[in-house]
Amino acid sequence: MTVSNETETTTASGVALTDSAAAKAKALLDQEGRDDLALRIAVQPGGCAGLRYQLFFDDRSLDGDVVTDFGGVKLAVDRMSAPYVQGAKIDFVDTIEKQGFTIDNPNATGSCACGDSFN
Repeated sequence: MTVSNETETTTASGVALTDSAAAKAKALLDQEGRDDLALRIAVQPGGCAGLRYQLFFDDRSLDGDVVTDFGGVKLAVDRMSAPYVQGAKIDFVDTIEKQGFTIDNPNATGSCACGDSFN
């Protein structure tokens, strides 16, 4: 059993960002020399249940965005996506098996073969 000492903060949008995810996003932004971008989590049409995530750096500011700062990294959630990501946790994993950002969302369904879809 692995015990993680990661801390996380939940934003007004209900999304939690772990310290490792914030640190990795900050490192990527620093590497590109960009401080004008936000890490955006969005819900888009797709997947076999009709919805899937997008996690990307964005320079846009949309009407109704909820933006929270995590150690120099802005996390943005648009108002249409916010209800679907309520309670989600964004983490960054770096293991032999996988590397990258992960999204653990209590709204996700586990019955879909594509692994993208959620209600």
